[in-house]
Amino acid sequence: MTTSPRILGIEGTAWAASAAVYDSETDSTFIESDAYEPDSGGIHPREAAEHMHTAIPQVVEAALSHARELQAEADESTGDDPAGIAADPPIDAVAFSRGPGLGPCLRIVATAARALAGTLDVPLVGVNHMVAHLEIGRHTADFEDPVCLNASGANAHLLAYRNGRYRVLGETMDTGVGNAIDKFTRHVGWSHPGGPKVEAAAADGEYVDLPYVVKGMDFSFSGIMSAAKAAVDDGTPVEDVCAGLQETIFAMLTEVAERALSLTGRDELVLGGGVGQNERLRAMLRKMCEARGATFHAPEPRFLRDNAGMIAVLGAKMYAAGETIAVEESAVDPDFRPDQVDVVWRGNETVEANRFGADEDDRTTVDGAEAVVTVDREADRVTKRRVPKPYRHPTLDERLRRERTAIEARLTSLARQVGVPTPVIHDVDPYESTITFAHVGDRDLRDALTTERVRAVGRSLATIHDAGFVHGDPTVRNVRVATGSDAGRTEPEAAADRPYLIDFGLGYHTDHIEDYAMDLHVFDQSLVGTAPDPKPLREAAIDAYREVGDTRVLDRLADVEGRGRYVGE
Repeated sequence: MTTSPRILGIEGTAWAASAAVYDSETDSTFIESDAYEPDSGGIHPREAAEHMHTAIPQVVEAALSHARELQAEADESTGDDPAGIAADPPIDAVAFSRGPGLGPCLRIVATAARALAGTLDVPLVGVNHMVAHLEIGRHTADFEDPVCLNASGANAHLLAYRNGRYRVLGETMDTGVGNAIDKFTRHVGWSHPGGPKVEAAAADGEYVDLPYVVKGMDFSFSGIMSAAKAAVDDGTPVEDVCAGLQETIFAMLTEVAERALSLTGRDELVLGGGVGQNERLRAMLRKMCEARGATFHAPEPRFLRDNAGMIAVLGAKMYAAGETIAVEESAVDPDFRPDQVDVVWRGNETVEANRFGADEDDRTTVDGAEAVVTVDREADRVTKRRVPKPYRHPTLDERLRRERTAIEARLTSLARQVGVPTPVIHDVDPYESTITFAHVGDRDLRDALTTERVRAVGRSLATIHDAGFVHGDPTVRNVRVATGSDAGRTEPEAAADRPYLIDFGLGYHTDHIEDYAMDLHVFDQSLVGTAPDPKPLREAAIDAYREVGDTRVLDRLADVEGRGRYVGE
């Protein structure tokens, strides 16, 4: 097996029939694509499959011809083939997109890949399309350990590497970002793809308010799409609705990306997916990263939209790691989730269990994802100020900061009334978006994870759910614990390991089982994204919730986690 393989990749998950050749020796990528362009509306699976049937052989032949030229040049330079007839195949393996995607399209691609690999007598490599979006960004940026925001047609999620897999930190609760935008553009009679048309129209529009739904690092687009359609039907200029749509959706994605950076303590962000071609989204992410001191990278457009180049690049990494697949095991999977992939090509890389600078005793200012927290230890006070976010539209930013400050103050006090440990509130100024609390704990739960502390959080969540509201963002960064000299300092009756829930800014009153389940889901995903061994902690949280909570919530949680939101594009 060569250490500098040349891989032919084939992509065809939805609309783009594409083939590519990646040459590891020169780090060069040739891509040939033929995109399906529906006459109206969105993608029609049957028409897309018919397009793949015609286009895949043509793009594969173009890529194979390029590979033969590379092989001939290499043989000529070394004198290995003076007769001009290469005995060896021009590629080392064939990589193909196994999913997620439209089943009929995926099967055509897989059939072509098997046939080509068999003809050339080279191995097959089955690639997860969404992990390829991540890895092409990591590869072209030469990042070590980034968080990835994938924003494509049927998919939208945040990924970070931990313990051999890319873990889902946050995801869409309904539809992908590209498909959501396409639903709106179909409503107004625009053809596919809708994203570029919304971007163009938004340039001439004025911002209008639309629903903004973020739950921890999860998010939802269904409400904003319904509101956008209704606004157009009610006579709001479509350019204005497009401006509001773009500002709102991309602000949501940027906010959750910042939360993921804050949660994991990482300082690299890559963008993947076709929606990543939108300049406004890239500008928001770039501005957010600059403010945090993080580094942002978006690959060139040919690597953002669906393409075989990313399949070939990841295929080369997998091939070099020995991750090939037998023909009889190469069935496609339209619901292939990125967190199902064993990331063997990263070798024995591990993320340190404590990379966050746990001890905050000497820190007087802490920058979170949404606010700056100033600690006055002499007065035993903490002042939290929601800072303006320059990436957000000013009107939207002001509304969110004011609303979340008021909600946080109200629910923090209400949680305390029902017996959940929260800090005492000393002052609230909604106009300045500030709250002053009593200081609690000496570090975040993220930096002091134990089974008993996690169990206590599970019981606290069950208690507030029984009282009819949710936390909204119960991550391991939004729980404070007292582990040393701070234990019981402000409340002598409190045990050292009794965690305090903080930051209720995304909370709300509700009696819906689904909302309670989402609260648990957010906490669970934060454990997966930060704990070196999350399994016993996850089990502890569920067991503790079961002891005092409604078991119907746990049934719904199992349903939420089993939905497999990454469906075919």
